[in-house]
Amino acid sequence: MKALIHICCANCLIYPLKALREEGWDAMGFFYNPNIHPYQEYQRRLAAMQAYEKEAAIQVIYRDEYDLEEFLRGVAFREDDRCRFCYHLRLQATAQVAKRGKFDAFTSTLLHSKRQNHELIKAIGEAVGREQGVQFLYKDFRDGWKQGIEESKALGLYRQSYCGCIYSEKERYLKKTTSS
Repeated sequence: MKALIHICCANCLIYPLKALREEGWDAMGFFYNPNIHPYQEYQRRLAAMQAYEKEAAIQVIYRDEYDLEEFLRGVAFREDDRCRFCYHLRLQATAQVAKRGKFDAFTSTLLHSKRQNHELIKAIGEAVGREQGVQFLYKDFRDGWKQGIEESKALGLYRQSYCGCIYSEKERYLKKTTSS
Protein backbone atom coordinates (compact mmCIF):
# COMPACT_ATOMS: atom_id res chain seq x y z
CA MET A 1 0.00 0.00 0.00
CA LYS A 2 1.47 3.33 -1.09
CA ALA A 3 0.58 6.57 0.66
CA LEU A 4 1.59 10.10 -0.25
CA ILE A 5 1.87 12.31 2.80
CA HIS A 6 1.67 16.08 2.50
CA ILE A 7 4.42 17.55 4.70
CA CYS A 8 3.96 20.92 6.33
CA CYS A 9 7.30 20.65 8.16
CA ALA A 10 9.86 18.07 9.27
CA ASN A 11 8.75 18.19 12.90
CA CYS A 12 5.19 17.22 12.07
CA LEU A 13 6.34 14.35 9.85
CA ILE A 14 8.15 12.38 12.56
CA TYR A 15 5.23 10.68 14.27
CA PRO A 16 2.86 10.28 11.28
CA LEU A 17 5.61 8.64 9.24
CA LYS A 18 6.35 6.21 12.06
CA ALA A 19 2.65 5.42 12.52
CA LEU A 20 2.07 4.85 8.79
CA ARG A 21 5.09 2.57 8.52
CA GLU A 22 3.94 0.56 11.54
CA GLU A 23 0.61 0.03 9.75
CA GLY A 24 2.42 -1.28 6.68
CA TRP A 25 2.18 1.79 4.46
CA ASP A 26 4.98 2.56 2.04
CA ALA A 27 5.03 6.33 2.51
CA MET A 28 6.46 9.02 0.26
CA GLY A 29 6.45 12.71 1.14
CA PHE A 30 5.18 15.77 -0.69
CA PHE A 31 6.40 19.19 0.46
CA TYR A 32 4.22 22.02 -0.80
CA ASN A 33 3.54 25.06 1.38
CA PRO A 34 2.95 28.35 -0.46
CA ASN A 35 1.29 29.75 2.67
CA ILE A 36 4.48 30.11 4.73
CA HIS A 37 5.63 33.64 5.47
CA PRO A 38 8.13 35.25 5.49
CA TYR A 39 10.35 33.74 2.83
CA GLN A 40 13.17 33.12 5.32
CA GLU A 41 10.75 30.99 7.37
CA TYR A 42 9.86 29.02 4.26
CA GLN A 43 13.57 28.43 3.58
CA ARG A 44 14.20 27.26 7.17
CA ARG A 45 11.36 24.74 6.97
CA LEU A 46 12.47 23.53 3.55
CA ALA A 47 16.08 23.07 4.73
CA ALA A 48 14.94 21.22 7.84
CA MET A 49 12.83 18.89 5.70
CA GLN A 50 15.71 18.23 3.33
CA ALA A 51 17.94 17.35 6.28
CA TYR A 52 15.30 15.13 7.89
CA GLU A 53 14.59 13.37 4.59
CA LYS A 54 17.93 11.62 4.89
CA GLU A 55 17.46 10.84 8.60
CA ALA A 56 14.00 9.35 8.00
CA ALA A 57 14.96 7.51 4.81
CA ILE A 58 11.91 8.86 3.01
CA GLN A 59 11.70 9.97 -0.57
CA VAL A 60 10.17 13.44 -0.86
CA ILE A 61 8.73 15.26 -3.84
CA TYR A 62 9.37 18.98 -3.47
CA ARG A 63 7.05 21.43 -5.14
CA ASP A 64 9.41 24.22 -4.26
CA GLU A 65 7.25 27.12 -5.34
CA TYR A 66 6.95 30.14 -3.12
CA ASP A 67 3.66 31.39 -4.52
CA LEU A 68 2.71 33.64 -1.62
CA GLU A 69 0.69 35.85 -3.95
CA GLU A 70 -1.69 33.00 -4.83
CA PHE A 71 -2.21 32.26 -1.16
CA LEU A 72 -2.82 35.91 -0.28
CA ARG A 73 -5.23 36.40 -3.21
CA GLY A 74 -7.14 33.33 -2.06
CA VAL A 75 -7.62 34.54 1.50
CA ALA A 76 -7.96 38.29 0.94
CA PHE A 77 -11.18 39.55 2.50
CA ARG A 78 -11.78 36.01 3.86
CA GLU A 79 -9.15 36.03 6.56
CA ASP A 80 -11.41 34.33 9.11
CA ASP A 81 -11.80 31.39 6.71
CA ARG A 82 -8.18 31.31 5.58
CA CYS A 83 -7.48 27.82 6.92
CA ARG A 84 -10.16 26.34 4.65
CA PHE A 85 -8.45 27.86 1.59
CA CYS A 86 -5.00 26.82 2.81
CA TYR A 87 -6.02 23.22 3.54
CA HIS A 88 -7.77 22.95 0.18
CA LEU A 89 -4.83 24.39 -1.75
CA ARG A 90 -2.33 21.95 -0.27
CA LEU A 91 -4.56 18.86 -0.10
CA GLN A 92 -5.74 19.32 -3.67
CA ALA A 93 -2.15 19.50 -4.88
CA THR A 94 -1.31 16.39 -2.85
CA ALA A 95 -4.28 14.47 -4.26
CA GLN A 96 -3.26 15.41 -7.81
CA VAL A 97 0.28 14.15 -7.26
CA ALA A 98 -1.07 11.00 -5.59
CA LYS A 99 -3.29 10.29 -8.58
CA ARG A 100 -0.47 10.82 -11.09
CA GLY A 101 1.83 8.64 -8.98
CA LYS A 102 -0.75 5.87 -8.65
CA PHE A 103 -0.76 6.03 -4.85
CA ASP A 104 -3.43 4.10 -2.96
CA ALA A 105 -4.08 7.02 -0.61
CA PHE A 106 -2.90 10.42 0.55
CA THR A 107 -2.81 12.13 3.94
CA SER A 108 -1.21 15.11 5.65
CA THR A 109 1.04 15.93 8.57
CA LEU A 110 -1.46 18.67 9.38
CA LEU A 111 -3.29 15.87 11.19
CA HIS A 112 -0.46 15.71 13.72
CA SER A 113 -1.13 19.17 15.10
CA LYS A 114 -3.43 19.85 18.01
CA ARG A 115 -3.89 23.35 16.61
CA GLN A 116 -5.37 22.38 13.25
CA ASN A 117 -9.06 21.81 12.50
CA HIS A 118 -9.20 18.05 11.98
CA GLU A 119 -12.84 17.93 10.93
CA LEU A 120 -12.25 20.55 8.24
CA ILE A 121 -9.07 18.83 7.03
CA LYS A 122 -10.93 15.51 6.86
CA ALA A 123 -13.88 16.99 4.95
CA ILE A 124 -11.63 18.75 2.44
CA GLY A 125 -9.33 15.74 2.07
CA GLU A 126 -12.26 13.43 1.39
CA ALA A 127 -13.79 15.89 -1.12
CA VAL A 128 -10.59 16.38 -3.14
CA GLY A 129 -9.92 12.65 -2.89
CA ARG A 130 -13.29 11.93 -4.51
CA GLU A 131 -12.58 14.53 -7.22
CA GLN A 132 -9.21 12.97 -8.01
CA GLY A 133 -10.19 9.34 -7.46
CA VAL A 134 -7.68 8.78 -4.65
CA GLN A 135 -8.59 7.81 -1.09
CA PHE A 136 -7.95 10.37 1.63
CA LEU A 137 -6.42 8.55 4.57
CA TYR A 138 -7.65 10.25 7.73
CA LYS A 139 -5.53 9.41 10.75
CA ASP A 140 -5.58 11.25 14.04
CA PHE A 141 -1.86 11.55 14.65
CA ARG A 142 -2.28 13.82 17.70
CA ASP A 143 -1.56 10.92 20.06
CA GLY A 144 2.08 11.23 19.01
CA TRP A 145 2.24 15.03 19.46
CA LYS A 146 4.57 14.94 22.46
CA GLN A 147 6.69 12.12 21.04
CA GLY A 148 7.21 14.06 17.79
CA ILE A 149 8.25 17.18 19.70
CA GLU A 150 10.74 15.28 21.86
CA GLU A 151 12.26 13.49 18.89
CA SER A 152 12.56 16.67 16.82
CA LYS A 153 14.36 18.38 19.70
CA ALA A 154 16.71 15.39 20.09
CA LEU A 155 17.49 15.57 16.37
CA GLY A 156 18.10 19.32 16.56
CA LEU A 157 15.54 20.09 13.87
CA TYR A 158 14.44 23.66 13.31
CA ARG A 159 11.24 24.17 15.29
CA GLN A 160 8.87 26.91 14.21
CA SER A 161 6.57 28.72 16.60
CA TYR A 162 3.54 29.36 14.39
CA CYS A 163 1.50 27.63 11.67
CA GLY A 164 3.26 29.37 8.83
CA CYS A 165 0.98 31.98 7.34
CA ILE A 166 1.30 35.70 7.90
CA TYR A 167 -1.96 35.70 9.86
CA SER A 168 -0.85 33.01 12.30
CA GLU A 169 2.47 34.81 12.71
CA LYS A 170 0.57 37.97 13.64
CA GLU A 171 -1.66 36.09 16.10
CA ARG A 172 1.32 34.38 17.72
CA TYR A 173 3.52 37.43 18.19
CA LEU A 174 0.86 40.11 18.69
CA LYS A 175 -0.43 38.20 21.74
CA LYS A 176 3.05 38.35 23.25
CA THR A 177 3.43 42.10 22.74
CA THR A 178 -0.09 43.05 23.88
CA SER A 179 -0.05 40.84 26.97
CA SER A 180 3.36 42.04 28.15
